[in-house]
Amino acid sequence: MTTQVWGEVLQSLKAGMSANSYKNWIAPLELKSLSDKVATFEVPTGFIGNYVQQNFGDQIIYQLNRHEQDVQRLSFSVPEKTSAKPAAKAPRKAQKADDTAGGPIDPRFTFDSFVVGKPNELANAAARRVAEGGPVTFNPLFLYGGVGLGKTHLMHAIANELRERQPELNVLYLSAEQFMYRFITALRERKMMDFKQLFRSVDVLMVDDVQFIAGKDSTQEEFFHTFNALVDANKQIIISADRAPGEIKDLEDRIRSRLQCGLVVDLHPTDYELRLGVLQAKVAIQQAQYPDLVIADGVLEFLAHRITTNVRVLEGALTRLFAFASLVGREITLELTQDCLSDVLKASDRKVTVEEIQRKVSEHFNIRLSDMIGPKRLRTFARPRQMAMYLAKQMTSRSLPEIGRRFGGRDHTTVMHGVKRIEELMVTDSQIADDVELLRRALEE
Repeated sequence: MTTQVWGEVLQSLKAGMSANSYKNWIAPLELKSLSDKVATFEVPTGFIGNYVQQNFGDQIIYQLNRHEQDVQRLSFSVPEKTSAKPAAKAPRKAQKADDTAGGPIDPRFTFDSFVVGKPNELANAAARRVAEGGPVTFNPLFLYGGVGLGKTHLMHAIANELRERQPELNVLYLSAEQFMYRFITALRERKMMDFKQLFRSVDVLMVDDVQFIAGKDSTQEEFFHTFNALVDANKQIIISADRAPGEIKDLEDRIRSRLQCGLVVDLHPTDYELRLGVLQAKVAIQQAQYPDLVIADGVLEFLAHRITTNVRVLEGALTRLFAFASLVGREITLELTQDCLSDVLKASDRKVTVEEIQRKVSEHFNIRLSDMIGPKRLRTFARPRQMAMYLAKQMTSRSLPEIGRRFGGRDHTTVMHGVKRIEELMVTDSQIADDVELLRRALEE
C-alpha cells in the first residue's frame, strides 16, 4: 500500500472521530507492512496497540477495505527501546502521576459525550461541580451503581475537564486494584516512603471500584491514612463503587464512615428514554464513520426496549450492528438487527412472567389480584390493569392475544389500548412514569 493511500485512510478515520481520539490513538500508528490480509502497525506502547485493536479495529479494517486494501486482521508491534534515547520527562505533575502510578484518562469520556437523563442527572451535576476545580464543597464525591451506568465515564470526564481548566493540577486516577498493587510492591521493595509521598502529594485523587479493597486489611489501613491526609490538606477525592458505602461487605467501619461524610450519589439503572438517547448519540458518531448506511425507523426504539442490562452492552450491540451492515452492504432493518444481535437479544431477554407482573402490580397498588384481572372497570382497578398489560408487553415475549388471555380472556385490542394509554400517560403524568419505572426495577431484580 502506498503512502498516499494510507494518508487517505487516515483522513477518513479522522473525519469519523473526535480530534482528541485521533490525536491520542490513530496518529501514533505507523503502518509497517500489509501482507496475507494482515496490516501490521508499529505503536509506541503495547497499551496503545491493545486499545486501538479493541476500540478502533473494526473502523480501520473497514476504511482499509474501502480503499481497496484486502485486510481482515490488524497486528501491532512495539519497537525495541535503545539506550541512546533518554526517557522523556513529563511536562507537568498531572501527566507524571498518570503515567507512573495510575491508569490513562480516556479522552473520549467527556461531559459532552455523557448522555444525561433522570437516572443520572444528580451524579452528572455533582461531577460537573467537582470538575470546575473551585473550593472543595463535598469530600469525597462517592459515585455508585451497577456495571455500565456511567461511573467510570464521569470520573474520566472530571479528569479531562480539570486538565483542560487547570493543567498544573496533579490529578491521579487509578483503580482500587492498582492502588493495592502499588502498595504491595512498595512493601516488598521497601519503598513505602516513596509510595506515601506519591499518593499524598496529589491535588485530586480518583479511585475506581473501591469495593475491591474490602477485606484487604493492610491496604485498607494505608488507604485510610492516605484519605485522611488528603482531606486534611483540602484536596479533592472522588471514589466509585458498585454499591453504597454501607453495603460494601468487609469494609472497615472507619473507612465506611469517611466515605459517607461527603456526597454519596446513586446512578440508577437506565430508563427507556436514557437508553434511547444513548443510542441516538452513538448513531451520530457511527454514521460519521459509515456515511452510506441507513437505519430504519423503529430499530433504535426496539434496542432501547430489549437491551436493558447496561449502556456498555447497548453501545457494543450498536457498534456490531453498524459493522455488520457495512460489510454486507444492507440497510439496518429490524430483521437484520434481530439476526445480527440474536445472541445479545437472547442474553438480554427478561425471564419475567405475566403472572409475576400481575402479582407485583397488585401488591404495589394494594388491590386484590382477582380484582385486577377480573371484569370490574373502576379506575382503581383499570389503571393498574393497564400498567400490568404495558409491563407484560415490554418485559415478556408474549403476544398481545396471549397477554389478553391472562387478563381474564380479554381481546388483544383491549391490551393494545391499555399499552397505548400507559405510554401516553407516562409523558404527561410523572407519577405514572415513576410507578412504571419502580415496578420495572423491582421485576428486574
